[in-house]
Amino acid sequence: MERDRATDIIVSVLSGIAPEIDPGTVDPSGELQFEFDLDSMDFLNLVEGVGKAAGIEVPERDYAAIATLDGFAQYLVAHAG
Repeated sequence: MERDRATDIIVSVLSGIAPEIDPGTVDPSGELQFEFDLDSMDFLNLVEGVGKAAGIEVPERDYAAIATLDGFAQYLVAHAG
């Protein structure tokens, strides 16, 4: 998977969870939970939605690696076909 595609998937799923988010304002290095005031269920829904869209499963032990948009995109590039 290319990085741009990975980022598009994440932002698309994030926009579905928090429709008030302007995708153009997402700080790639900001922690998603804090930046968008996502509670633990929102974050879980984000992880599951992105995983489903990308065709992968993200184990809980990897959540620290996907805390930011950059980290999540990098994770998808490394783990998705």
